[in-house]
Amino acid sequence: MEQEFQIIQRTAVSQTVAEMTAKHPCYSFDAHHKYARMHLPVAPICNISCNYCNRKYDCVNESRPGVTSEVLNPEQCLAKFRQVKQDFPDLSVVGIAGPGDALANWQPVKKSIELIQAESPETIFCLSTNGLLLPCYGQAIIDLGVKHVTVTVNAVDSAVGAKIYHHVLFRGKFYTGEKAASLLYANQLEGIKILVEQGVLVKINIVMAAGINDWHIPAVVKKMKELGVFMTNIMPLIPAPGSVFQDFPQANRIEVDAMRDLCQGDIRQMRHCRQCRADAIGLLQDDQSHRYRGVVITEMDSKEIACR
Repeated sequence: MEQEFQIIQRTAVSQTVAEMTAKHPCYSFDAHHKYARMHLPVAPICNISCNYCNRKYDCVNESRPGVTSEVLNPEQCLAKFRQVKQDFPDLSVVGIAGPGDALANWQPVKKSIELIQAESPETIFCLSTNGLLLPCYGQAIIDLGVKHVTVTVNAVDSAVGAKIYHHVLFRGKFYTGEKAASLLYANQLEGIKILVEQGVLVKINIVMAAGINDWHIPAVVKKMKELGVFMTNIMPLIPAPGSVFQDFPQANRIEVDAMRDLCQGDIRQMRHCRQCRADAIGLLQDDQSHRYRGVVITEMDSKEIACR
């Protein structure tokens, strides 16, 4: 009887996961051919400094995480969502992935989601974070109804992390070196546990930097498996001009796929990531964000929002 109950329980969980991923293009390979997503660039502030990032996010021509051509306020996010939804009936996901950290900008992030939720409750919401503030906002994320969260975890060893992160700003204090990496990792662990225990599907992004953490990635994946995350997304380092790692080599597709293959036995791997901009719009393989740059909130939208 107990064995039958466990089988039923596992089946129910599988069905729930299938429903949660069916229309999310990042969480489902099949979905990324069918459903569009929209990133809201409403989070400009960041609380850590990564050696692969230069924080110069205002770029029209670059296509990488953390880049956007504009930063919006919540009301502008709603106005832009309305227009994009009209143009993309298959828009299923609204995500917040920068250009800074979603949780370091919690109030505008929260308000943006609430405004769109009120108008489009069927929309799936997700956000990306470095995880530093997850222990502080984990429950708030859950209460907001966000079921998909991506956390970037590049190391589970402070010595490795110290080579990736220049500094961390937490509760008004700067941390550097291994202290910074250790604090970040501890908060990531605590926050991920909070989310997973409440049924949030957590995806882990891992930036693969040759000679820095590439050899360490299997250990990261194994630890994330222990925590019960849904999947990991191993991505090649993009050497951003002006960053500490600007002259580092970028892992090629063969090297990245080999690492994914190595880690596949531990946890499912995302293999269709496009390392999107913070203002990406459309299908993963067909970003249309350039069509919507400079779109401003209309007077009618302003009046509607003021009456809410």
